[in-house]
Amino acid sequence: MGEQPIFSTRAHVFQIDPNTKKNWVPTSKHAVTVSYFFDSTRNVYRIISLEGSKAIINSTITPNMTFTKTSQKFGQWADSRANTVYGLGFPSESHLVKFAEKFSEFKEAARLAKEKSQEKMELSSTPSQESAPGDLQSPVTSETINGTDDDRGTPQTPQPPEPRAELSLNALPFSHSSSSINKHWEAELEALKGNNAKLTAALLESTANVKQWKQQLAAYQEEAERLHTRVTELECVSGQTTVIKSQKTELNRTIEELEAALRDKEEELERLRAEVESVGEFRSQKDFLTQKLQDTESRNQTLEFQLSDLEQRLESSQLEREAFRQSLRSLLELLDTKIFELTELRDTLAKLLEAS
Repeated sequence: MGEQPIFSTRAHVFQIDPNTKKNWVPTSKHAVTVSYFFDSTRNVYRIISLEGSKAIINSTITPNMTFTKTSQKFGQWADSRANTVYGLGFPSESHLVKFAEKFSEFKEAARLAKEKSQEKMELSSTPSQESAPGDLQSPVTSETINGTDDDRGTPQTPQPPEPRAELSLNALPFSHSSSSINKHWEAELEALKGNNAKLTAALLESTANVKQWKQQLAAYQEEAERLHTRVTELECVSGQTTVIKSQKTELNRTIEELEAALRDKEEELERLRAEVESVGEFRSQKDFLTQKLQDTESRNQTLEFQLSDLEQRLESSQLEREAFRQSLRSLLELLDTKIFELTELRDTLAKLLEAS
């Protein structure tokens, strides 16, 4: 029957940066078709995506894989054989949920197919073991050659078979089909060794990245402390602004009182002028009151200048405080974004480690 598509959707395809292991690198210029394929000949499931004639995804689903939804429209999974992490950006959350459900379904089908294959291997190797010489102590099965599912899921270097098991394997009179199966398992073992070495290297690199992220987090925390100190200073400046406002209110009240006094003096001056016209002896008093009026006007001008200066200082202080608040708000938002990215990367690494 060959390989047949069993489910398709459209998504933007990404791969993890092989150098930094942190950033996503887009492998498609636009949304492409991503399909699940079933190979009836080898009884395996694969995820394949093409952009033109170029295959940008060719990932075989294994029981150890895990598809992780990192946001409402984005999901990812690690392929140890390809030594990379694939990411898919879907047009909607429903597309992501459907793809994840199919991933779990085909992963379970791959696990069942693998178990059936192992059972067939055990059944086919049983007659050969029964016909072996009597000194055969450790029968060679698919588990001793390739390891169990738990052993393959752990990033440890596979241990070579015991010498006695190898001698017994050479002593068994396998048929032609058994020899082909053994070669297949040996090839699988070599592939697992290579994948294990890649996973070990990736784990070491991830550990180094975690140390670097911890240092960055410490630097961000130090910056946050500095920002909190700056907030305290700004609050002190705000308290000074309150004092300036009270002084302005008091000055306004004083100006109102002086204006009222000035009006009274003007009325008095007008009355005195009328008296001077009628009585010459009041001229000296008039000169005195005129000088006093001039002094009052001069003082009024001085107070108006002081009021204008205070208003300018108050406005400048308010603008400076608003600028400080805006800068602080931007820094806090940047800090929250960085902390969220670090948390998300840490969770992703933890999930990758658990999945591997």
